[in-house]
Amino acid sequence: MTVYALVLLTYFMVVSGIVYDVIVEPPGIGSTQDRLTGAVRPVVFLQGRVNGQYIIEGLSSGFMFVLGGIGIVLMDLALDRNRAKSVKVSYATAGISSVVLAYVMSMLFIRIKIPAYLH
Repeated sequence: MTVYALVLLTYFMVVSGIVYDVIVEPPGIGSTQDRLTGAVRPVVFLQGRVNGQYIIEGLSSGFMFVLGGIGIVLMDLALDRNRAKSVKVSYATAGISSVVLAYVMSMLFIRIKIPAYLH
C-alpha cells in the first residue's frame, strides 16, 4: 500500500505540473478586469493558452485525474469474491461516481481552458 501511495503521489505531482510551477513560478490565480464595472475578478483558468497554467489550475486538474484513477481501483476492488456484497456495492458505487465526476469535471476544465474545443 505504501508503494501505491508513493506512485499515486508521484503521478499527481507530474500531472499537476509541479515541475512547471517550480521553473516558471506562475501566480496561484490570475485576475481580469470587468469591462462594464471596472471591478477586478479572480480567474482560475488561463484561457486560450494551452502551454501555460496557474498553480490552482494544475492542482485541480491533477486532482481530477487522480480521482479517476482511484475510482478505477475501487471498481477493481468491487470485483473481489471474498468481500461482502454490501462492501462490493459500496466500492462499485464509489468507483463509478469517482470516474464519472472526474470525467465531467475534466471536460468542463477543457471547455473553460479552450472554449472552441470539440464544437
